[in-house]
Amino acid sequence: MILRAATAPELPAVLTFWQDAAENDSRPVDTVEAVTALHQRDPGALILALDDGEIVGTIIAGWDGWRCHLYRLAVAPAMRRAGIGGRLIAAAEERFRSFGGTRADAMVLDANEAAHRIWKRHGYTPQDEWSRWVKPL
Repeated sequence: MILRAATAPELPAVLTFWQDAAENDSRPVDTVEAVTALHQRDPGALILALDDGEIVGTIIAGWDGWRCHLYRLAVAPAMRRAGIGGRLIAAAEERFRSFGGTRADAMVLDANEAAHRIWKRHGYTPQDEWSRWVKPL
């Protein structure tokens, strides 16, 4: 298995992968346009885990020049609990360190208890004093 940044031709396959492997409730639908915009703005942000050329995991390690944000950690259902998610988190954290980042936050739905376990195992904790406020544009 290798980890590397996604390439532009792989973006449609990433969207297909997320349909089966990602948590898709309570969020806007991902589009090719949105993922393409991410890739054009920051080509290294979308990290893939590949096994024999097949996408088996993803994470978005977004760096805005000030903060480190993690999104869309997803692992193929048949490949879960094999360390792929942890390797993706570690790769994202290393990316952030290379930019001088000092703290990362992860977007994790409260109801996604399966995801809570991996984040906790890798040192992340909920931050009770903050709430996420959203507004569709």
